[in-house]
Amino acid sequence: MFADRVLSGMRPTGNLHLGHYHGVLKNWVEMQHEFECLFFVADWHALTTHYDAPHTIEQNSWDMVVDWLAAGVDPSRATLFIQSRVPEHAELHLLLSMITPLGWLERVPTYKDQQEKLSEKDLSTYGFLGYPLLQSADILIYRANKVPVGEDQVPHIEFTREIARRFNHIYGREPDFEEKAEAAVKKLGSKKARLYAQLRIRFQEQGDEDALESAKSLLDEQQSLSYGDRERLFGYLEGTGKMILSEPEAMLTAASKMPGLDGQKMSKSYDNTISLREDEASVTRKIRTMPTDPARVRRSDPGNPEKCPVWPLHIVYSGEDTRQWVQRGCKSAGIGCLECKQPVITAVLEEQRPMRERAQQYLDDPTLVRSIIADGCEKARKLASVTMRDVREAMGLGYS
Repeated sequence: MFADRVLSGMRPTGNLHLGHYHGVLKNWVEMQHEFECLFFVADWHALTTHYDAPHTIEQNSWDMVVDWLAAGVDPSRATLFIQSRVPEHAELHLLLSMITPLGWLERVPTYKDQQEKLSEKDLSTYGFLGYPLLQSADILIYRANKVPVGEDQVPHIEFTREIARRFNHIYGREPDFEEKAEAAVKKLGSKKARLYAQLRIRFQEQGDEDALESAKSLLDEQQSLSYGDRERLFGYLEGTGKMILSEPEAMLTAASKMPGLDGQKMSKSYDNTISLREDEASVTRKIRTMPTDPARVRRSDPGNPEKCPVWPLHIVYSGEDTRQWVQRGCKSAGIGCLECKQPVITAVLEEQRPMRERAQQYLDDPTLVRSIIADGCEKARKLASVTMRDVREAMGLGYS
């Protein structure tokens, strides 16, 4: 049983390229072996900026899921689902909006950045202003404690932590909280209850952070506690109320170093991409026709790899011996540009081959993908419904 739960999502933009693989999917494939992972298609998020082009979302979503599976994401190890098929996301988003100050949304750094980048679109909508809160709901609904993000997304995780803190502060004080917490302490057993009490006193009276961490570890080990009792004991430990929503941590991931066919970052907006499952002839043609060092007009002209868009691909795909061969051969005109490109072509095709093979079964039988997503949505809804039951109860909406 994994102790940590990871949540990550991607907007459905259609077929993914090698930049997505090296920037996100390789991490997902590794994480699914270490953590409980939930990976979702963020189709509602796509509507926050492309609300006027909904006709592409469904097919883009299915294409993207096939790419995930092709990359090695394993539905027996990770839960794959579509955001809009789990309506609890929207309910939590709505309820959190009741307590979210407008100023908090307006100060999210990407709010103004994205408005400037997408100036051709009318983004003066609540959906766009509120998308960080929807993102928070996506995380908090699963009580995910780890969220893989790049540095530019860290403010979104901090925003989510603030929302969880505010919610717990407003709604986390049960009328009989202390009595319920003391009853939960007794369920630990006399020895562990004594240790918990000692650590709680050390933290609350002396500010001993080690005592706090030891107490949290003690609680994490208690498999028999209900979720409600566990969260009461966490809150009682820190001198707060019941922790209804858990604060997530950002898992910093390295930015993708995958260069495009022109030396810039690989991106659809630059039209310099190689798709994950692109056919071999197309990949070969694209790399063979890449621009090279402009100093090499003729085969006999020496060049400089540092000024050639092919060199960054060697950094990603070639070993030290090949890179030295490129450096020597280019600078002495001992090799031509097509010779230089061949090891990259070979390495890219080698990387893609298992992806094409894994994808083929899903292309042959699309019902397999539908089935994986249906199962994932069902699992996600079960997790989400537990959180929503606690949230409704805390907010006075737990009608029975």
